[in-house]
Amino acid sequence: MRVLGIDPGTRSCGWGVVERVGSRLAHVAHGTIRLGEGELAGRLVALEGEVVEVLAAWSPESAAIEAMFFGKNAESAAKLAHARGVVMLALRRAGLELGEYPPARVKSAVAATGQADKNQIARVVAMMLGLKETPQSDAADALALAITHTSALAFAGALKRGPSSR
Repeated sequence: MRVLGIDPGTRSCGWGVVERVGSRLAHVAHGTIRLGEGELAGRLVALEGEVVEVLAAWSPESAAIEAMFFGKNAESAAKLAHARGVVMLALRRAGLELGEYPPARVKSAVAATGQADKNQIARVVAMMLGLKETPQSDAADALALAITHTSALAFAGALKRGPSSR
């Protein structure tokens, strides 16, 4: 199972692809889409094009995105919602099922604490996937999303199969 994780944003968007082979997780690829400055609508168009390119290059079978959370800045939350919508549209147009996970769940799944900071997440992700270098924070968050979704899919599959016969 190949899973794409996306940490959306309107200035930069992290993405990461992992694959489960048996009970083992393997790193496939990761990166950061830099959208820079300029009008929001133009950045959203660029975001969609970049996500479509990632989908074409890595052919994931499923995807995960960070669930919406509300901070103190309503304008930032609204812009993030636009980016999430563009990413979700691109993923669904590609026929992918989509998992959404709140940041605390991803942190707990990867670092065993919902209070982990970005540096901790990046280091744990690098260790889990056997990376020689620690990924940049947006890409590390995306890889953590992919790891979380991969584990959730494996757990759901085990539940469907039921208890093993002895």
